[in-house]
Amino acid sequence: MSFKVSGDLEEEEEEEEEGENCSLTEVKMSQIVMPCHSNHRQELSVGQLLKWIDCTACLAAERHAGSPCVTASMDDIHFEHTIGVGQVVNIRAKVNRAFNTSMEVNIQVSCEDLFSDRHWRVCHAYATFVTQRTSTGQKVTLKPIVPGTEKEQVEYSVAAERRRVRMLHDDIIKDLLSNGSIQQADSTPGCNAVAAERTRVESVELVLPPHANHQVNTFGGQIMAWMVNVATIAASRLCQAHPTLRAIDMFTFRGPSQVGDRVLLKAIVNNAFRNSMEVGVRAEAYQEEGANRHINSAFMTFEVLDDGGKPRKLPRIRPEPLEGERRFQEAIARKKIRLDRKYIISHKQGEVPLSVPWDPTNQVYLSYNNVSALKMLAARNNWCLNSEKDKVCLYTLEQKSMLSFKIECEVDVPAHRAFDLLAELSNRPSWDSYYKMCELIQWVDDDDFIYRVVAPSVRHGVMGSPVAANQAEGMFQDFILLASKRKPCGSRDPYVIALRSVSLPTHPPTEGYKRGEVLCAGFTILETKDNMSLISYYNQASPEVFPYISTDIAGLSSFYYHNFCSCRQYLTRNRLQSASKEQDCKN
Repeated sequence: MSFKVSGDLEEEEEEEEEGENCSLTEVKMSQIVMPCHSNHRQELSVGQLLKWIDCTACLAAERHAGSPCVTASMDDIHFEHTIGVGQVVNIRAKVNRAFNTSMEVNIQVSCEDLFSDRHWRVCHAYATFVTQRTSTGQKVTLKPIVPGTEKEQVEYSVAAERRRVRMLHDDIIKDLLSNGSIQQADSTPGCNAVAAERTRVESVELVLPPHANHQVNTFGGQIMAWMVNVATIAASRLCQAHPTLRAIDMFTFRGPSQVGDRVLLKAIVNNAFRNSMEVGVRAEAYQEEGANRHINSAFMTFEVLDDGGKPRKLPRIRPEPLEGERRFQEAIARKKIRLDRKYIISHKQGEVPLSVPWDPTNQVYLSYNNVSALKMLAARNNWCLNSEKDKVCLYTLEQKSMLSFKIECEVDVPAHRAFDLLAELSNRPSWDSYYKMCELIQWVDDDDFIYRVVAPSVRHGVMGSPVAANQAEGMFQDFILLASKRKPCGSRDPYVIALRSVSLPTHPPTEGYKRGEVLCAGFTILETKDNMSLISYYNQASPEVFPYISTDIAGLSSFYYHNFCSCRQYLTRNRLQSASKEQDCKN
């Protein structure tokens, strides 16, 4: 509930002694939302929620440690729903894993409507707490956690990887900036852009006894609440509306603050993307005499919702020279990291294969499942438009730990001809630079085919150019894909070409190739008007293709844009050939 200097974390080593069960550390808190806890929209303020979260997590940490604990950091928080006055907030916190003097606390927040008996998830977060040193300056060594259930075992295992990512977070930002990979196509705003200086906010708070915790330090939740307040004001100055806080990128506590300190809070909009903006916040503490002490930093993502609850397009930001430009570029890097983080896991990908065994006895079911999965993905109505260039649109859809993307544009080719051309997967290497080879290895029936695809291997986590990474590694990967094609059943139905990984006993992993996997991908082709087609390509991003996707989504490259342009040219170029073939068949 307070702070520590983060340097102690780097000295930690895991302990493997007899320890305590995770469930014994669990703490639950329930709070009814009163008007004094709400904002102008009669919704629970995020600042108040952070106070309750920090308090609950600290109690869980201290229950395990048996000694006073302080907050070192709180990982990214994504707020899925708001909470209204009169509803109940339920917070559960328990220790996932204890290291030497630090521990990771798992925090889950849900909302309960007492009158309808409904429950829904609000957010999920991980906080790192450390033990306070004794009066003699000695560290308090924590006993390890013993996971009980399978879910606790997974959290325990992944906690070590999350801890590693926290340590590398700043280095990843530096690497992204130093290797020149942060280049946004529209990073030079036009004359209508809002000057970042207009969004700058500074506020001073005096730390009083009610702001202190049981250790007589400034309550960490109070610091976070103050930071949310100034960040909201900065965001409002850009959009001239009431913004909604969607996510917080890691609160990092760097030092303590006490009663009597003045806390100086600074906020400014670092960058504005199409539908979201990042606000940087910094907290400094000082006495009447002496230098300011940096005690906390965080980055918050805001949206502005229209009357239908959809994110509005935001004005661009014009950064200040030097420091402003640095913050502008770092915001792009953080956006990329947030996307990459969805695929940071501690276990090997091969332990949870995405492919399913192919067998003639289950081919009907697999084909059905392949097509229905793509149709269900395409039917989702909460796709978010990330970028648009030359009428090629890139959309994303975030579902828990899964990121899906959609690329869409209209082409001057009839739908049935586009379907025939795209369904011939063997021709894809002629327009898709990612496909180096595609060979048909099994004809199942008129609608289902199995292909082996060879593509460049991209090391997961590479932050630079995927092509450069491939050249450095000199490796390739192959996929065994089931391609299922379907013609429309009705006038509103699209043509469908669905792809997913299968495993064939006759085609085991090949020496020298890494076996890649695709969960759900493919095309939908919809007849529009005047013999034109709306082509949409979908992919539930697997680690093999994610380095390409995340750079495009963050606005760092145009790999998929160029590929889709090549696809459009391929369809247009072969339109007449397809038409002449049809005419020959009729004659």
